[in-house]
Amino acid sequence: MRTIFLILIIAVLALIAAIATNLIDIRQTRPAQVPQVSAGDNGVTATGGQAPAFEVQTGTVSVGAKPANVTVPLPQVSVNPPADQPPANEAATNRQ
Repeated sequence: MRTIFLILIIAVLALIAAIATNLIDIRQTRPAQVPQVSAGDNGVTATGGQAPAFEVQTGTVSVGAKPANVTVPLPQVSVNPPADQPPANEAATNRQ
């Protein structure tokens, strides 16, 4: 039950954000009319009534690509031997 409420809250917040950023424009084109209800000896009778009509316009989102030049610095690598061992080239000369 909590999951359903969380999904509904997120959906309402997304709709509010879309309307606030003009991504969705909703206009009512036909008003609602309440049906005429009458009660008589034969029971309850409802006549007329009209559901509202809306016009919805949505914005568009365009995604594209364009060429770009990016400068990437070259990495600098330095290898330092441990302090208690001689460098590798000195060790090789001592063995010979």
